[in-house]
Order: sequence, then structure tokens, then C-alpha cells
Amino acid sequence: MASDQKLFAFEEVEKHNQTKDCWLIISGKVYDVTPFMDDHPGGDEVLLSATGKDATNDFEDVGHSDEAREMMDKYYIGEIDASSIPSKRTYIPPQQPNYNHDKTPEFIIKILQFLVPLLILGLAFAVRHYTKKEQD
Repeated sequence: MASDQKLFAFEEVEKHNQTKDCWLIISGKVYDVTPFMDDHPGGDEVLLSATGKDATNDFEDVGHSDEAREMMDKYYIGEIDASSIPSKRTYIPPQQPNYNHDKTPEFIIKILQFLVPLLILGLAFAVRHYTKKEQD
């Protein structure tokens, strides 16, 4: 690694996210792994899924061998400008009103919410009416 290291902004690196043009950020370094896409033991999908972000955790989680780490030197093209990496975004799921787990159409639910209390009330009056007649 020469002293005239190229410094890349995150926005530049994230553009290289295709099979024929693939760059990765690992431990603050930028690698052009395009020539390695066909030879990667995990397939090119693994490398493509690590584009557009800091792939350090993805790389370390696999437990690469010393040979694999040495191999990286030939794909090294520069350093990442750490100040250009966006802060992590938190995922906020969309709000869903009243989850309908059995997929009953909404209008049927509204009708039942109205009719069930009426039916219960009617049943209560009927029971009272017939039990009152029997007592007379």
C-alpha cells in the first residue's frame, strides 16, 4: 500500500454494486472485487449483498482464512473516507390499523360489531319474556 492512497467517498463506492463492477468496504479499506466474482467460493450473490454498506461485519462473521485475507491485497484500491459513511438508519415498520389475522373483510367486521350486541340484547329480552310467562 503506497503512501499516495486513494481516498473514496461512500457515495462513490456504493455505485459499484454490479457483477461487472463490484467494490466492497472492509475495515476502512476499499476493494475492487470484480475480478474475483466468478471465483468467490460463496458465489457472487454473497459479494453483491455486501455492497453499498460497510461489509466488515459480513466479512468477519464468515471466518475467512489467512490465505483469503492475504488475497485481499491484490484487490485493494484505496481507503474509505469515514466521514462520508452515513450513520445507521433504524427501521420503522409501517403502522397497520387493527390487524385482521383471519382476513375477514372489514365491512363484515363492522356489521358484526353492530349486530352481535343487538342479537344479545334481543335474546335477553326473549328469555325474560318467556321466563316471565312461565311464572304467571
